[in-house]
Amino acid sequence: MQKTDGAGTAEAADGLPLRQRRWAVLSIVLGISLSVLDSTIVNLALPDISRHYGASPAAAVWVVNAYQLATLAVLLPLAQLGERIGYRRVYLGGLALFTLASLGCVLAPSLPTLAVARAVQGLGAGGMMAVNAALVRLTYPASVLPRGIALNSVVVAASSVGGPTIAALVLSVASWPWLFIIQLPLGVLVLLLGRKALPTNPPRPSAARARPADVLMNMAMFSLVFLGADALGARHGGAADPRALALGAALLGGGLAVGWFYLRRQRTLPAPLFPMDLLRIRVFALSMCTSVTAFAAQTLAFIALPFMLLEGQGRSHLEAGLLITAWPAAIVALAPFVGRLITRVPGGLLGGIGLSVLAAGLALLAALPAQPANWQLGGALFLCGMGFAVFQSPNNHIILTSPPLQRAGAASGMLGTARLTGQSLGAVLLALVFSVFGVREGGAEFALVLASGLAAASAAFSLLRLRDAR
Repeated sequence: MQKTDGAGTAEAADGLPLRQRRWAVLSIVLGISLSVLDSTIVNLALPDISRHYGASPAAAVWVVNAYQLATLAVLLPLAQLGERIGYRRVYLGGLALFTLASLGCVLAPSLPTLAVARAVQGLGAGGMMAVNAALVRLTYPASVLPRGIALNSVVVAASSVGGPTIAALVLSVASWPWLFIIQLPLGVLVLLLGRKALPTNPPRPSAARARPADVLMNMAMFSLVFLGADALGARHGGAADPRALALGAALLGGGLAVGWFYLRRQRTLPAPLFPMDLLRIRVFALSMCTSVTAFAAQTLAFIALPFMLLEGQGRSHLEAGLLITAWPAAIVALAPFVGRLITRVPGGLLGGIGLSVLAAGLALLAALPAQPANWQLGGALFLCGMGFAVFQSPNNHIILTSPPLQRAGAASGMLGTARLTGQSLGAVLLALVFSVFGVREGGAEFALVLASGLAAASAAFSLLRLRDAR
């Protein structure tokens, strides 16, 4: 196992021996795949779940929302906990909870029980996501860390858009509980691998301990903002629901008010739960803005695309699925190349180029004729994937390496927070677009234009980081 001294930073930076590193990487990759996939893998099964429990589709959506909300609410507290008791403990604890909750999802006798089990799953996933990137930083030697970050980035990117495809394969041969059954042996396998190979950073009992009030305000801020944004995007018969809009505005206002008091308090702390100290690092703050807007653009486009292909163009599910696969395929294809560029080309420039390509690809998708050829769609989607691939790994590398090593947990938590915040923002924006334009009246195309604008804004944030590279 990796040796550590009292400070726990010098040898951790040298990474693990090669053989142990391979097993640790496998554990990290499989764990993050499970946690990220689970945020979208259930979407396709919601109609089946609704029928199984005799519930409304709106109620069934909480099977997804409960997971995302729980994950987002605990990322930063668990990241700070990892700095105090060790990232490995938090990761393995989250994985164990995630696996047990998967069994609870299989056995759930009612929809509310299933939603609760999914929330518990989200808590476990939060433990894995909160310290995932910190473990990557401890696993790899500094000389090959960019390649490790590139591998981790491509796994996260592919998993975040691959859930519906995997769900379609499972549901074509089995019922929806199998989406959770298959997680059980994988969870046990990753737990065994992790116990054997994951790196250790020494516990730091003297590190800042989060006060209960701070944890509660952090959870309240994210929860109220998430619930408020979700309510603002609610539709009823294709139009905005006035009651949902009023409720959403109240919840969102409450979340912003809590956030104002919470963040003001965090600014006075030396090692705050919400890492305001890291946001004072200009390149870190710009990288967070880049990540949030880029993931908002990706999610907005990726949820709108099925509506455009299925509803607008009348394509089959199989045809639409194969076309959309061009996006993650491009990410996987370019990841090794981008990993080698990270230490040679400024990350701000790589991100600016990649996000400009993403913006162009999204604009091209919106401008395609009503019935485009497969090669036109596939080419535009592949272009989008290429752009996202060039952006993500360099951006993650900056987020992880710009803070000091002892704050790697906070940086890891913020990395996951930025991704989930962007994804939630993209989903809410799409709901608002569909509320105004409808699904078949150009709503999907307008969503792609909006996504292109977000990608362009993200490119601008990325290029601003070049001032810090001089």
